[in-house]
Amino acid sequence: MNLPLRIAGLIAIFVPALLLDGLWRLVRAPSPWPRLFLKGVARVVGARVRVVGRPLRRDVIFVSNHVSWTDIPALAGATGTAFVAKGELASAPLVGWLCSLNRTIFVRREDRLRVGEQVAEVRDALAAGWALTLFPEGTTGDGVTLLPFKSALFAAVDPPPPGTRVQPVRIDYGADTPDLAWFGDEPGPAHVRRTLARRGRFDLTLTFLDPFDPAGFSGRKALAAEAQRRIAGATPRR
Repeated sequence: MNLPLRIAGLIAIFVPALLLDGLWRLVRAPSPWPRLFLKGVARVVGARVRVVGRPLRRDVIFVSNHVSWTDIPALAGATGTAFVAKGELASAPLVGWLCSLNRTIFVRREDRLRVGEQVAEVRDALAAGWALTLFPEGTTGDGVTLLPFKSALFAAVDPPPPGTRVQPVRIDYGADTPDLAWFGDEPGPAHVRRTLARRGRFDLTLTFLDPFDPAGFSGRKALAAEAQRRIAGATPRR
């Protein structure tokens, strides 16, 4: 499928999902449509998503490596998770609005004066029972090497809201990793366009590792290190 056909496919699933989501919100019912739309996005862009392990459905912060923009529709489609994302996405045309429909929490890691407020927002979402995903590398990489995990937002689970678990996730694109990784200084729109224009399908494996109780670790840095250790130990398929 080439770029025009994929764009047409995205529009074809977006319009009904938006209308149905609006109806659900009108009657104040929990809407399944952001998740179903994002699941459809993953399919349209060519992903064959395989889930290994059992993801928790609520009261969980997923901690994952970050390879490509397609990580987001794949994870959301598989779990219904919301995301912690870079603050600049909030003002991006269309993208920011779509993120808000999926209850994205926007943070600016460089704004040290507001770290406390941002941690509190993440903590409030977890206390409300959300499933929430954090990409602690803070950026995308080559899909093979894990970048150092930033620990600031782990303060949201230090101490954790009652019942909250941390579940590490390994994202793997197998042999297609070099083609799909968002690596280096490639601009975001160029990365999206390149992956949409790529012919054929690709395998995307989400490995959900055993969840753990963050209360058993002494501080946010220990939590970040434990999550990174577990993800690094989940050897990607090649």
